Amino acid sequence: MEKSPEPFSTRVRRGALLERNCPSREVLKHISSQWGVLILIVLEGGTHRFSELRRKVDGVSERMLAQTLQWLEGDGLVERIAYPVVPPHVEYSLTPIGREAAGHIRALADWIEVRLPDICDAQAARAAAE
Repeated sequence: MEKSPEPFSTRVRRGALLERNCPSREVLKHISSQWGVLILIVLEGGTHRFSELRRKVDGVSERMLAQTLQWLEGDGLVERIAYPVVPPHVEYSLTPIGREAAGHIRALADWIEVRLPDICDAQAARAAAE
């Protein structure tokens, strides 16, 4: 007996990253972007204001920081808290699933830093061979 295909809603709920139209690819794009990775690592250390994030994530533009924070907030990884004061006071922190994601990102970043000499050697060898 042939198994009937899963409904789309079931596939979406569990994720099918290798499928072209899987929404998990958008989340992966947000989390694994250069700025997404760095923002998650900084927020793993605690709540920060926008200006603090901008100072800590060297090289990120104000526009890119705002956009990346919006993506991560939309994915439920970052919480934005705006206080009703003048001047405006906004803070960003990780949600529980954001903390979980940041732990995985941190592990990858730590691995990269440990293996960086080997990676640099491989890059140099390839460049020399070209």
